[in-house]
Amino acid sequence: MRARHRFALAATCAAAALGLTPGVAAATPSEGVTGEIIAQTTVGDKDYILRKITIAPGGTTGWHFHDGMLYGLVTAGTLTHYKSDCSTDGIYNAGGTIVEPSGHDYVHMGRNLGPAPMVLHVLYVLPTGKPMSEDAPAPACA
Repeated sequence: MRARHRFALAATCAAAALGLTPGVAAATPSEGVTGEIIAQTTVGDKDYILRKITIAPGGTTGWHFHDGMLYGLVTAGTLTHYKSDCSTDGIYNAGGTIVEPSGHDYVHMGRNLGPAPMVLHVLYVLPTGKPMSEDAPAPACA
């Protein structure tokens, strides 16, 4: 529990220190996934975006990758995370943290296999102007 609070406090402090400004709601094209930008700013050549992602029961992010690092905190439900060989590389319950590396070599998918919505707060650290995620073809194992 302490780690969860420290992570949330660190993300909030980082957002405040960077002067993040509120953004507009954004939805991913994935099934059962909605996203709300809480704050965003650009510092130098990096975009910092704080976003709340909700995945409905049975929902999926679809296969994708990111051009920058992501740091996440599950605040409700359970996230099941898959890597590009279709193996599960993590199951994250409320209070769990996840770090996703950048690049097209890290194609992955997240799913909510539980009965209630899964909520994830994510800090994106992206090269300026890059999208929050990029769709990738489903691997042959999917």
